[in-house]
Amino acid sequence: MNPYLLVAIGGALGSMARYGTGVLVGKAWSASFPLGTMLINIVGSLTMGLFIGYLVRTTPAWQADARLFVAVGVLGGFTTFSSFSLDAVSMLERGELGLALFYVLGSVIIGIAALFAGLVVMRVGA
Repeated sequence: MNPYLLVAIGGALGSMARYGTGVLVGKAWSASFPLGTMLINIVGSLTMGLFIGYLVRTTPAWQADARLFVAVGVLGGFTTFSSFSLDAVSMLERGELGLALFYVLGSVIIGIAALFAGLVVMRVGA
């Protein structure tokens, strides 16, 4: 399949999932803190770790297409640091320095830890 089409279809699906997740979290959490984006980045990072760990462990024949569709497309559309950046700047502009700092450090540190955990989980089964 055309690599651009794989990325486009995956990206559309990931973006729809991100939007839907944001709507659901927004209904449950009405505070100005962007919890939806933070959770999406953490879940996306964990999923990326699990997925890439699986591909590395199994090296399937369809690995190249799967990377484009899932990692670049779906997960690239689902996790978006452009939204992350906008949320952080919005908090800073509202004068919420402590909340912005917690958001940025929490998203980055926990997201990286989640990706690492996904890789470890997949490596343990090797």
